[in-house]
Amino acid sequence: MKKNLDLTTTLLDCWGVTNLTSIHLIKTIDPTLWNKKIPGYSRKTIGMLAIHLHNTRCTWIKDIGKEKSGRMLTALNSHLGTKKELLFAMKQSGKEMLALLEHCIANGGRLPTRPAWLNFPNDVIHLLAYFVAHEAHHRGQIIMASRQLNKPFERAEAGELWQWTKRQKEFRK
Repeated sequence: MKKNLDLTTTLLDCWGVTNLTSIHLIKTIDPTLWNKKIPGYSRKTIGMLAIHLHNTRCTWIKDIGKEKSGRMLTALNSHLGTKKELLFAMKQSGKEMLALLEHCIANGGRLPTRPAWLNFPNDVIHLLAYFVAHEAHHRGQIIMASRQLNKPFERAEAGELWQWTKRQKEFRK
């Protein structure tokens, strides 16, 4: 008899993989690109776009799981934040996002609050899909902008973004 899939573990693993994939991408951004303007955007830089990932997580945690969080995360200044600061912050916000998902699961799979901006069903599976899609979208923007700025990611670095089994093993350590 086949064992049923443990959905809680699978959902949390999915976030862990997403978080580590975003962190991997940030680690591999060419340092000379951090303050470069993104082609087509007059005021956005690669660094600002990368920092947006953490800052959005801070908003989600505050809006959805405020009552469960013992501490609120601090958003980074998108104009002044460094890659080193962002990598540290992403590890923290990744853990808090995991705690938010656990909180939603413990709440019967429902979000404990419904923010005004919520534009999807009020359940943890759609919430996770939203988180994953948001991060993947911006990772793609960073990769494209790097290419447009003549500093494309090395093939091996870009390929690492698809090593989800490897990221899952890293997450479970």
